[in-house]
Amino acid sequence: MKNFQAKTLSAMLEQSASQYSTVTALSTIGGQAITYSDLVKQVHAISHFLHDRGIIHGDRVAILSENKPEWGIAFFAITMMGAIAVPILPDFHQNEIRHIIRHSECRAIFVSNKYLPKLEDEAPAFLTTTIIIDDFSLHHGNLQRNKLIDFLEESEKGFFNLKEAALKFMGKIPEEVQPENIASIVYTSGTTGHSKGVMLTHGNLMSDAIATTKIVDIQTGDRMLSILPLAHTYECTLGLITPMCAGASIYYLDKLPTASALLPAMQHVQPTIMLSVPLVIEKIYKTRIHPQLHGNKFKRSLQLFSFTRKQIHRMAGKKLLQSFGGKLKLFCIGGAPLAPDVEAFLREAKFPYAMGYGLTETSPLIAGTNQYRTKYKSTGIALPETELRILNPDPQTGEGEIIVKGPTVMKGYYRDEERTSQAFTDDGWFKTGDLGVITKDGYVYIKGRSKNMILGPNGKNIYPEEIESIINEFEIVLESLVFEKEQQLIARVFLDYDKIDTMIDNVHLAESKVRERVAAILNDLKQQINARLASFSRLTQLVEQTEPFEKTPTQKIKRHLYIS
Repeated sequence: MKNFQAKTLSAMLEQSASQYSTVTALSTIGGQAITYSDLVKQVHAISHFLHDRGIIHGDRVAILSENKPEWGIAFFAITMMGAIAVPILPDFHQNEIRHIIRHSECRAIFVSNKYLPKLEDEAPAFLTTTIIIDDFSLHHGNLQRNKLIDFLEESEKGFFNLKEAALKFMGKIPEEVQPENIASIVYTSGTTGHSKGVMLTHGNLMSDAIATTKIVDIQTGDRMLSILPLAHTYECTLGLITPMCAGASIYYLDKLPTASALLPAMQHVQPTIMLSVPLVIEKIYKTRIHPQLHGNKFKRSLQLFSFTRKQIHRMAGKKLLQSFGGKLKLFCIGGAPLAPDVEAFLREAKFPYAMGYGLTETSPLIAGTNQYRTKYKSTGIALPETELRILNPDPQTGEGEIIVKGPTVMKGYYRDEERTSQAFTDDGWFKTGDLGVITKDGYVYIKGRSKNMILGPNGKNIYPEEIESIINEFEIVLESLVFEKEQQLIARVFLDYDKIDTMIDNVHLAESKVRERVAAILNDLKQQINARLASFSRLTQLVEQTEPFEKTPTQKIKRHLYIS
């Protein structure tokens, strides 16, 4: 990978297209591959088309689409011309999508046919252009569609220098993009329920991508299978921009990433690198691996001896690698805490996992490791050029809020000076809202969100996330959420009802009797959980959650919806 002197997305794309021209950049599974050379031509053509529609430097342009190569083309076309990309998560409610478009005053939007119905309400007057991302045609107005085709044809003839093409089609040169220019406004829908527009500059995104390439080995020839939403900064920065810095190839599913779709896709692509949230690997472990390791009394007895357990886990790890296509060298996990029992297995299985920690406001990664430097329960060390420290650490434990300073930290929240001011210390450090400790060798250990922390009756800090990780280790629990109510600790638990069915014969039982059995199971579960907890953090009550919890894009539970 070359050293990118100009930290802008357009400079990176031009440089990668020059260095890796014939290498596959983007593709769907089994679909037509787009080389780096073809990619930059299409990006220029669509960027010019936006110019022709009156989009100028600084205008906001939204993207509402499932993952596909066209998403990346649209993103780079917007940012290359100095406009600002506004990625919208497809899972957002129609009202939230409407709010984002209005708040950011988007002048244009790229939308897939699949999500076009979410825009059927009357559009605001400033939204003048709607482009179907599937084929880059204008919505409503087939006559205008030919204009885009003209641009594409011109790009094939070689008119894909941005300044020359702008002069040819518009008679003026667009403003040159600078690292301090905003590249993207990302609207978060976090666990607290307050959506904010995070302004990330070209310098933010490129600094994060370049720093990431310095801690993990990614290069041309690597293949990435994308399974997380591109509208989230985690996938956009680390799964799109970062691999493109190094000339890697990215493949997209054309369907939901269910197990039935993922397994054949991984065999087809044979990815060398993947990005994931903990929930993916935790589900694989809980549904496929754990039952095989603990399926009967004899297997459970083998787990009691360190030597035999490690040997068995190593064999299971080899099988797991084969299910991922057999070529995986790096499995990156971030976005939420990883269950300790799952990480313990991955370590003994010698599965090539790596942990990372960050926020949308930090582009996102601020700490991480490669697969060789992981430490149990740690999210890694600070990225190059990034400083981390603890604000007001506890004198005894060293715990406190993690704050960060560096080139990846956001410019602020869009049209929200008050929230922006509150997010920084007086001397300019960004307050993450996460509580943790940093060891002498620089490793970061996250305890939980500061807003979630509960102060126990004896003055001890209680971290709901730590209790939840213990609860989730039990086979009959799929998800849990711990909160305080009237000075009592309560846990909502979503149970594995398939396992519950095997525990109680409900075929001939009345509903009232079934509920009694479930209540008994919950009571027994509470006792087992409390036996593993300190006295000040024991649960008073377990409440059955009958449906899966609603989650953020990185699969963290939206706590505010369930705590009253």
